[in-house]
Amino acid sequence: MASVETAAEHERILREIESTDTNCIGPTLRSVYDGQEHGLFMEKLDARIRNHDREIEKMCNHHFQGFVDSITELLKVRGEAQKLKSQVIETNIRLQEEGKGLVCSMEELKQCRVQQMNIATTIDKLTHCLPVLEMYGRLQEQMKAKRYYPALRTLEQLEHTCLPRAGQYRFCSIMAENIPKLRTHIRDTAMTQLRDFLESIRKHSDKIGETAIRQAQLQRSLDSAVTLQPRALIGRRSRKEAAAVGTESGGHGGSPMSEQDSGILDVEDEEEEEVPGAQDLVDFSPVYRCLHIYTVLGLRGVFENYYRKQRRKQARLVLQPHSNMHETLEGYRRYFNQIVGFFVVEDHVLHTTQGLVNRAYVEELWELALSKIVAALRTHSSYCDDPDLVLDLKNLIVLFADTLQGYGFPVSQLFDMLLEIREQYGEILLKRWNITFRQILDQDNFSPIPVSTEQEYRHYTSQFPQQDPELEKLPFPKKLPFSEFVPKAYCQLKEFIYACLKYSEDLHLSSTEIDDMIRKSTNLLLTRTLSNSLHYAIKKKNVGLAELVQVIINTTHLEQSCHFLEEFITNITNVPPDMVNATKLYGTSTFKDARHAAEAEIYTSLNAKIDQFLQLADYDWMSPAQGSGNLTTSDYLVDLIAFLRSTFSVFTNLPGKVAQTACMSACKHISTSLMQLLLDPEVRQISIGALHQLNVDLNECESFARAGPVAGFQGDTLLLAFSDLRQLLDLFTQWDWSTYLADYGKPTCKYLRVNPHTALALLEKLFKPMKETSRKNVVLAQFKKADRDRQKLIDAVIKQLRSLIAQHHT
Repeated sequence: MASVETAAEHERILREIESTDTNCIGPTLRSVYDGQEHGLFMEKLDARIRNHDREIEKMCNHHFQGFVDSITELLKVRGEAQKLKSQVIETNIRLQEEGKGLVCSMEELKQCRVQQMNIATTIDKLTHCLPVLEMYGRLQEQMKAKRYYPALRTLEQLEHTCLPRAGQYRFCSIMAENIPKLRTHIRDTAMTQLRDFLESIRKHSDKIGETAIRQAQLQRSLDSAVTLQPRALIGRRSRKEAAAVGTESGGHGGSPMSEQDSGILDVEDEEEEEVPGAQDLVDFSPVYRCLHIYTVLGLRGVFENYYRKQRRKQARLVLQPHSNMHETLEGYRRYFNQIVGFFVVEDHVLHTTQGLVNRAYVEELWELALSKIVAALRTHSSYCDDPDLVLDLKNLIVLFADTLQGYGFPVSQLFDMLLEIREQYGEILLKRWNITFRQILDQDNFSPIPVSTEQEYRHYTSQFPQQDPELEKLPFPKKLPFSEFVPKAYCQLKEFIYACLKYSEDLHLSSTEIDDMIRKSTNLLLTRTLSNSLHYAIKKKNVGLAELVQVIINTTHLEQSCHFLEEFITNITNVPPDMVNATKLYGTSTFKDARHAAEAEIYTSLNAKIDQFLQLADYDWMSPAQGSGNLTTSDYLVDLIAFLRSTFSVFTNLPGKVAQTACMSACKHISTSLMQLLLDPEVRQISIGALHQLNVDLNECESFARAGPVAGFQGDTLLLAFSDLRQLLDLFTQWDWSTYLADYGKPTCKYLRVNPHTALALLEKLFKPMKETSRKNVVLAQFKKADRDRQKLIDAVIKQLRSLIAQHHT
């Protein structure tokens, strides 16, 4: 069984060797050597080889005769082949001889074809190279002429169109290598020109702004002349035109206006009606050129960021005011011109380029500028104390605001700030008018104005609305009741109103707002400034009664003129005074207060003068009793009465009851002062003779009162000022104690005005010398019954007076 399987395995291996490539029989042979029947396999292999050899031999024997026949036929053909070879050689020699001419002709034709092809190739290459050379030559000319934007376009066409067509030539390689250098040179040159342009407009923004403000000023004058004419900036092209100019070359924000250097163009002096615009003063071509160049180079964003960054830096420089700007109007004007110049340029760039600056960027710059402008003006205007400079500054700010508003910038904050400055302007005006009123008062002679001719009279009545028919009827020469202060002060009031009106102009305020501003400012002038000035004049040390009387007359006439001031304000503001919210002038109350202060000062001065006379009083309080016929009025009182008569004669022109009040006050003061002399604690003893002397002086005072030094008193009203002293002296001189004590407290009492305290104090001063005398003469007094009775009576009166005082306290 094992031998059969071995034989089958060997048969398989042999078949595999016969059918397998010799390169792959290694594994097969290895399997043979791995087995145990190697010798048996070798025997089978030899048997198989011998079998194949026998098959090969059989096949060779079968085909041998055919092979011999083929060799025989081949030997026969060899001779014919030799003949054919000879014939072919002869034919070839003959053909070669005959084809030499043709070969020469063909060679010549070949050379011609090659030359023709070379010529065509050369023409083709030259056709591609000549435009390159021509364009490069044009590029060099443009670079030489500094026409960089066309040069950049030419460079782009040369790089992307002409050079690729020209092929690989050395000069093309050189050109290709130079292209980045040329592009960089163009970019750097354009940036240099832009920097020059930025520096130039920074230096000349003052001139640009001045021109723009002149445009606005001219436009405003034209608008006021022709109110129906639509507003348009003179000398400034329309935005549509400017944008069209800016987009002429490819729609990238404007083409170069010229290829010249940047800077401010020289503009000859023109007539005022032809003010050049910003584009007429400034050559914006460097901006457009640089914008186009950077756009072509793919660096538009870089250029926009650089331009905006540089302009922001310039804005900060422009918005920084000089430290001494507030000293002169020229400093403010230069500051505003620079700001207007800056924003006029930005506005022009905004409308002539597409995206170099946008509205948001310009508005951001304007917001920054507005905050800094307002802060700077608040700071610097606070240093100003000249109303004319503040008014000029206000006009300049209005013109500045109108100019920028014409370019579309919001300026409401500027007008709000002008209202703030108006408060400061009002305070400065009040200070100036305070000085003016003080000067007028210092220069006034406080005397009625004498007029000798009709011309002089009309001169004063034109300054002050004096309406007095009786005065007009009087012949010349005559006197106006008021002094020079009145017409001068009235004129100054109108000048103040005009000054307030000037500031309110062009602030875009309604007539009602202007009227309200003027009235409030005028009220401040009346209640603060003029009132203080009048009180200053009243309270001066050396002011006399005549001057105070004239002050009262002056304030009376000024008070009467207040409704004329109301009409004056109404006429210049066209706002009727009877409106609901209309502010009323406080002039009437101001002049009333001043008049009352002058009246009080008259009363005070008059009393002070009376005190000076009373200081001269030298009563002998211990004088012996004399007959009333031997006593005369005291000298000081005679002088006092004469002074009062002359003084009250001046009071005849005083309005109202000032003269009566002054006269009554003087008489009361005399009576009170005499009473105080009588009751002075330093006067310890008084004799009955002293009371008689005081009674004589009181009679003189009563005679003065009865004579009516001032008209207007009814009956003996003025005598009431002396009634307290009169009743007291009558009580002592008549020794009518029984009546006083019996009727005390009754309305019909004869001595109703005698106070028990006063009576007791005076009685004690009279009783004291009598008591001391009685002590010295005790013995003699015992024999004088009359003195003993009088002493008892005095003691009884004193006791009853003290009882009355005690009852009064309870």
